[in-house]
Amino acid sequence: MMMLKDERLISGWLILVILLFCTFFVHNQAIFVDIMESRNLVTAREMVSDGNWLIPTMNGELRLEKPPLPTWIAAMVETVSPDNLMLQRSMAGLAAVLLVSFTSLLAYRLTQKKLYAFLTAVLLCTSYSLILMGRTVSWDIYCHAFMMVAIYFLFRALQADKCIMWYFTWAGLALGASFLGKGPVSFYALLLPFGVAYGLYYRKSLAGKWKGIAWMFILTLAVSAWWYIYIYISHPELSEFVFKKESSSWVNYNVRPWYYYWKFFLESGVWSLLTLLALCVPLWKKRIKDKRSYLFSVIWILSVLFFLSLVPEKKSRYLLPILIPCALAGAHVFYYWICEITRKDTLGRTIYRVHSLLIAAIVLSIPYAIYHFAYKGEVIGRQECIWLSVGTWFWGVMMAMNSFKFRPCRFLLCVAGLFMFIEVFMMPHIGGFVANKQKKSIYETRSMAALQPLPFYYPATDTLRIELVYEANKKIKAIDLGDTMAVKAALPFVLLSSKEQIPEENKWKSIVDITKVGRYDDNPWPKGHRRYKEYFIKYVTVWRLK
Repeated sequence: MMMLKDERLISGWLILVILLFCTFFVHNQAIFVDIMESRNLVTAREMVSDGNWLIPTMNGELRLEKPPLPTWIAAMVETVSPDNLMLQRSMAGLAAVLLVSFTSLLAYRLTQKKLYAFLTAVLLCTSYSLILMGRTVSWDIYCHAFMMVAIYFLFRALQADKCIMWYFTWAGLALGASFLGKGPVSFYALLLPFGVAYGLYYRKSLAGKWKGIAWMFILTLAVSAWWYIYIYISHPELSEFVFKKESSSWVNYNVRPWYYYWKFFLESGVWSLLTLLALCVPLWKKRIKDKRSYLFSVIWILSVLFFLSLVPEKKSRYLLPILIPCALAGAHVFYYWICEITRKDTLGRTIYRVHSLLIAAIVLSIPYAIYHFAYKGEVIGRQECIWLSVGTWFWGVMMAMNSFKFRPCRFLLCVAGLFMFIEVFMMPHIGGFVANKQKKSIYETRSMAALQPLPFYYPATDTLRIELVYEANKKIKAIDLGDTMAVKAALPFVLLSSKEQIPEENKWKSIVDITKVGRYDDNPWPKGHRRYKEYFIKYVTVWRLK
């Protein structure tokens, strides 16, 4: 029996490894590059091309708003394999794997149950927001991944009977790396709520550990502060301006009411209902045996929600940290369904069946979306439509069967199977659902040999999106076309303008030869969509002296 149990456990972890690979690495180029990725990747390119690793620039201008660690990682990838989006996003995927792994390790330390740790990992890596962030080259995934490493070692250090300096050392290094990832964001959104929950349910004497805590604090300060000190010494006035700007944005930018995050559970995607169920403390407190770790995860969820709601600036991606305690709490419910539920618990069984059947029903309706949006929208052909529909129905039927027969573990594995099926076979078509079929990217100018030696400009009165800088792979500077000296000094150059005929052209036609290259539309969304923007459309011309 013990051998059979070990074989099942090994099989489960093997499934998890495959799931992690499919979730964060397979077809990770399917989604278009967004503004956050563009900023990071453009800065990384300039780090490599200009050698400005310590003082980053973006489109030739100082970029001090974000700490440099994620950009350093992107720059190292750029050095090894230039312009490799797949590899860049794979680094973010590795950070997501790090986050899942250390959350799973923490889950094991909380309960000493390997199955519970496995359930936590599966729930977390099948959560919508984490999948999205693990496939994009942004700052958030790095700072929270390093913070989970820090929390794990800090938990081990605080729970140990004596002061183990090795744990405090790793915690301090990881805390510093998190700060270099996105400043104090993860300290506030993840570490502080963890501290509240830990203080309520895992209090332990700190006697004899103050030396380790002091060492951890010194390490954190040393790793996190040196770059900020260097920047302040190099550019004191600009540093103060950026600090005030970033601080005020928390209060004045993208302000939302305090209840804005009431839909936080939707960030879990398929596990949204499970998250709400896990928060029904009166229901589970009498059923779940390990009450302390369950209540710890619930308080952690509520603390994250509370502290994030206090900040006036609110965005849905700021909710990424809440997925960690949500996975811990949801795993308790699944563990109860798998190992602790009794036949007398009719309510618990009913809740399981309703929850799982609702998910199965949603999955069984996916083929309609495939037919309506993908096939009718001419994103996929008839054979692909049939194959994807049949595959989805298979997993939906399996979920329904395991719902009726009360097999929660198999149901969870079916959900994992569905995600792997989607990521392997559907993900290549995801971009086609929202793609601008008339898109003609400025990327095409890269292959035009005549344009490459020339500097790129745009009229100072226009708007330039950083996505265009990324696609063109050139610095694109603003130029005042009314300034005769500036224009003559810049010639010859390539101009990206929002208008096909700009007023200043008539002024320059006598001395400048203006050659039209083409009209480019870099809108990722189709025309008519609310996100379709005119500032993504540029008319490209070459200006040369006659």
